[in-house]
Parts: sequence; structure tokens; C-alpha cells
Amino acid sequence: MAKYEDLKQKAKDAIETIADVSAEAIKVAEEKARILAKKAKLNAEITHEKAIIRRLKIKIGNKYYDLHKDDPEEALREECDGITDSLTRIDAKKKEIEELKNSNTCCEGDSECCGSSHDKDEKDNNP
Repeated sequence: MAKYEDLKQKAKDAIETIADVSAEAIKVAEEKARILAKKAKLNAEITHEKAIIRRLKIKIGNKYYDLHKDDPEEALREECDGITDSLTRIDAKKKEIEELKNSNTCCEGDSECCGSSHDKDEKDNNP
């Protein structure tokens, strides 16, 4: 009977040890989860702040260009000239698009080409 009682006590001790280890493991896991959550939150906040900085830098750049495009500081001359050149090319392309819209020759006689209003006018004038 003593062996049974010893075995019972050993089992009880083992269960208590497992319970203690499990409780400690749970505490460690909770702490790690808390730290990971905090790190994730801080990283998200850093990303948000970086996005704010990017937007503000863009605004500063746009304001600087608007204020100094005709006489930029030497360090920014190349960039300002590049922007001015690109804006000039954009305006020329927009003008070309507008000319194409107003042109009656975009379809070169193909009434099915673009379905623009001048096609309908040509059909109405040609019985």
C-alpha cells in the first residue's frame, strides 16, 4: 500500500509541477504577446508618421516650385527646370489631344472608327 501512496504522491507532485510550469509558460507567452502587440502598434505609428512626412515634403516641394520656379536656388535649379520642362510637354500634349478631338479627320473616312459626332454628320450629309 505504501508503494501506491508513493506513486500517488509522485503523480500529484508531477501534476503540480506541470501546472506550475504551464502557468509560467502562459505568463511568458502573455508577456511576449504584449510586447509583440506593442511593437506592431509602434511600427504602425512610425509608418503613419513617415507618410505624414512624405506628404509634407511634397507640399513643401510644390510650394517651393510655385514660389521660386523662375529663380530657384542653384542647388534646386535642375529639378525646377525639369518640372518646368515636363509641364511644358504636358501642356503641348493636352493641346494636341484637344486638336485631335476637334479634328474631323481622325477616322480617315472610317465611319465605324471612333463613333464621334462628325461620323454621324457625314452620314447625314451623304445619302
